[in-house]
Amino acid sequence: MLAVTGAAMAKRVSVINFKGGVGKTTLAFHVAAGLARYHRSSVLVVDVDHQSSLSIVCLGAEGWQRAVDAGKTVDKVFRTFFGSESALRAADIVIEKPMEKKSGAYGRLDIAPASLDLDDTEIELTASHQGNAIRSEWNKRTLVCKWIEYNDLDKQYDYIIFDCPPATKIVSQNAIAASHGYIIPVVPESVMVRGVPHLHKLIRSGIDRQLKALAAMGDTRTIHVADTALVGLAITRIQSARGGYTRDHSAHLASIKREWGSDLIDPYIPQGTGISQALAASVPVYDRSETRNVGRMRLHNIYRKLTDNIKLRVDRL
Repeated sequence: MLAVTGAAMAKRVSVINFKGGVGKTTLAFHVAAGLARYHRSSVLVVDVDHQSSLSIVCLGAEGWQRAVDAGKTVDKVFRTFFGSESALRAADIVIEKPMEKKSGAYGRLDIAPASLDLDDTEIELTASHQGNAIRSEWNKRTLVCKWIEYNDLDKQYDYIIFDCPPATKIVSQNAIAASHGYIIPVVPESVMVRGVPHLHKLIRSGIDRQLKALAAMGDTRTIHVADTALVGLAITRIQSARGGYTRDHSAHLASIKREWGSDLIDPYIPQGTGISQALAASVPVYDRSETRNVGRMRLHNIYRKLTDNIKLRVDRL
C-alpha cells in the first residue's frame, strides 16, 4: 500500500444521492482517477454500494468476480460487527493498483471493492445489536471509521473517496461518519430540485445530529467527523441543445442555481455516449480523448477541470 511521506491526514469524501441514475459512480470514478493522474495523489476508493458498479469498472467484471470469490470485499468491514472479524487488515480487502496495467497514470489508485452480499449485510445490521442498545447503534455506524483507524489509512492516502448506494441507511451512514465532506451529483430534473434540499437536511440534521448524540455512549472513534460539510453539487447528464441546454434542463438548472448558488461546481457534465463507452472499457474518459464521442465533446477536459475544482473545495475542508 502506498505511503505518503510527510502527508497530512487524508481528505475523505462521500459521493452520495439517494436517487439512482444520476452518474454518482461515474463521478466518483473520474474524480478518483483524475486526482491520481493529474495531481499525482494517492487515492483509495471505497465502494459501499452493493451494486458494485465502481468495483466492476475498476477491476473489470472478471477481476471483480475473483475478488468476490476470494472474499476480498468491503463487506468484511461491516461483518466485524457480528464478531466474525475482530480487527480487519486493509490488505485483506484493498486491491492495489487495479488499473496500472491499463495506464501507469493510475498507479496511485487503490480500491476496496463491494459485493452484492453487502445488501444482505445491511439488512442484518439494521436488525442486530450487541450489548447496550445505544452503544450498539453507534458502533454499527462507525465500522468504517474503526477500519480506517486500525489500519492507519489516513497516513497512506491523500484522498479516500466513498461511492455510496442510492440510500441513506447504515452503510451510507458509515461513509458519512468518516467523511469530511460530501458531493451530490445532480441531474437537472424536477425530482432533483425537490430531493437535494431533503438530502442536505437529512445529512446535517439527521445523520450528523444522530451520530453526535450516540457518540458519548460508544467506543471512541478519532476518525469520526461530527459535521460533514457539503463540498458541492455536481451537475451531471445535462442534455445539450443548439446554443445551450434543452428547455426542461435549462429551467431546472435555473432553479438549482437560485437555491444553491456557489455550491454548484463548474463545469457541468453533459450527457454523452462517450462516457458509457469508456466505462464499458474500464477506463476513464481521460484515456479516450482520441475517440469521436469523447474528444469531440471534450469530455476528458470537462472531467479534468471538474476534478480540479472539486480538489480545491475538498482541500479547504
